[in-house]
Amino acid sequence: MASLNKVMLIGRLGKDPEVRYTQGGTAVASFSIATTEKFKKGDEWEEKTEWHAITVWARLAEIAGEYLAKGKEVFIEGRLQTRKWQDKDGKDRYTTEIVGEKMQMLSGKGEGGSSKSEGGNKGDNQSSNGGGGGNGGAGYSHKEYGAFNPADDIPFLMGPSLYNLTER
Repeated sequence: MASLNKVMLIGRLGKDPEVRYTQGGTAVASFSIATTEKFKKGDEWEEKTEWHAITVWARLAEIAGEYLAKGKEVFIEGRLQTRKWQDKDGKDRYTTEIVGEKMQMLSGKGEGGSSKSEGGNKGDNQSSNGGGGGNGGAGYSHKEYGAFNPADDIPFLMGPSLYNLTER
């Protein structure tokens, strides 16, 4: 029997990513994004916002910490994961989060959030396989790659700024 655990979200960050490091030195970034659904109820339009906890690892976590900021729009592709932990009273608690495996920044320079990514196109950009140099990457220029256009054929899967860092 086949199974699939895949999540794809486009949303805005609720706060700047929090980056920490494991004892082994691996970067881990946590942040939340909001997705909003609009629907008509009677004659009125209503909105429902969902908040999603995101965790990314290794180089992707470092990139998130450097370039993402509150209010920025981002595409995240990953998988759902539920972790069990104990609170200060020793009670078992569960947290369901999205472990991000791919990420693309959709906000242009100056759109939303702080000025973390205002540096423009940098020489140390990362390509989609996590290697150095090349076109695209976290410091991409919005003008260079164009704005997100839902009319395009799957624009968020095709751009050179899509990070695929599934190996840890």
